[in-house]
Amino acid sequence: MPATAPDPTKRAAEKAPEQQPPEIHAAHPMDKNPIQSKWYDPLVSRFLRLAASGWVPASWFRKPLPPESERAARTGALDIEIVSHCWQYAHFLAYQLSSLALYPPTKATVTMTVYYNGEDEKTRALLDFFSRQQVPGVTWNWRELPKQSLFRRAIGRNQAALNSCADWIWFTDCDLLFREGCLDGLADALQGRKDALVFPASERITTLLADDDPMFDFDLAQLRLVDIDDSRFVEQQRTRATGPLQIAHGDIARAAGYCDSLGYYQKPAEKWCKAHEDRAFRWLLGTPGIPVEVPGVYRIRHASKGRYTGSELSTRIRSGVRKATSEL
Repeated sequence: MPATAPDPTKRAAEKAPEQQPPEIHAAHPMDKNPIQSKWYDPLVSRFLRLAASGWVPASWFRKPLPPESERAARTGALDIEIVSHCWQYAHFLAYQLSSLALYPPTKATVTMTVYYNGEDEKTRALLDFFSRQQVPGVTWNWRELPKQSLFRRAIGRNQAALNSCADWIWFTDCDLLFREGCLDGLADALQGRKDALVFPASERITTLLADDDPMFDFDLAQLRLVDIDDSRFVEQQRTRATGPLQIAHGDIARAAGYCDSLGYYQKPAEKWCKAHEDRAFRWLLGTPGIPVEVPGVYRIRHASKGRYTGSELSTRIRSGVRKATSEL
């Protein structure tokens, strides 16, 4: 484990005077009746995807945003909230949370928020394990959602955005790692900035890994901190704030939420939904994001999407398509 981080500045210390046990928020009672889809839902989904491509002015749906002149330009030790979510991906989340424990921030205070559902026993056990890990500069924040709400990723992100007290909020996925220098580099890059949305200019990624890759060994009986083999990752440049790389200014997030004005993206679902709202979020903010130099951003790529439901054949087809498109 790295050495204990130095004391944060007075402002950060006043916000987080000491490491507290993680706050666990229970899910609301789940509706026993299946969620009834409306006949027009596919049409709404298609319309919003086209709208976010630029076919419709975002001003038709955008909530009022604070102009740049009214946004805080924070300096010193920043408050950063990271918002992730996990359903049947504990083997990825283990690497994400471990990266915070192995490479804790020294120039920022971080709240690590994870949305989950207790039916996912592996994730629940993993969160319980990390609840007992005391990491300087990091506060664990587990938030349980009904399964149907977890399946629509924008719901948790929207709750976090509207309620966060952070200077900046990093919306991400549980396959992203914050390794050496990442969060300190981000804190340096964000000094005095007022941009609505930024993103790391580059990340290091794996090839698409198979389900039986040794990296995915996960034993509930032997939970521990884990790290990756750096040699399996290659650098890739990014051109926009994609789903796991969306870092929003806190004032913007509290005003806009995460697609809070698009009711369709706040509706619970019976199965995991593809995250088309990632593009809608950029569309509503009116920016693809501004690239900033952030070291130590790693992402584990995987061929099989275990969180999706469906037949074995459809899963095999989906995985095959992912492999083919990744090689283009």
